[in-house]
Amino acid sequence: MRLRWNLGTGKLTIERIYLVTSLPPGTATGSELAAWIRGHWLMENQLHHVRDRTFREDASKIRTCHLPRVMAGLRNLAIGVHRQDGHTDIAALHRTGRDHQRPLPALGLT
Repeated sequence: MRLRWNLGTGKLTIERIYLVTSLPPGTATGSELAAWIRGHWLMENQLHHVRDRTFREDASKIRTCHLPRVMAGLRNLAIGVHRQDGHTDIAALHRTGRDHQRPLPALGLT
């Protein structure tokens, strides 16, 4: 169950959450299931949301052959290298993209 307060109206919303898994009943504890769910949303918020908001991936016109997968891999590489350098401001990737020489040291290419 998820509780959420709407700060605008002051109203409480209660949602019932269901989890579908292929595990037999009793295989995982509630805390293990909760950890898996948090792990899923961690990945969603740190990668997929960033790819869509920063790179506008959902608006991409690239749809043929393997190109969508290649572009997703390049976006993941850019995000990973940026974070590996200790940067937390993913929006700064736009500034990095303006200088084609800037990412090279991070990749060990200079």
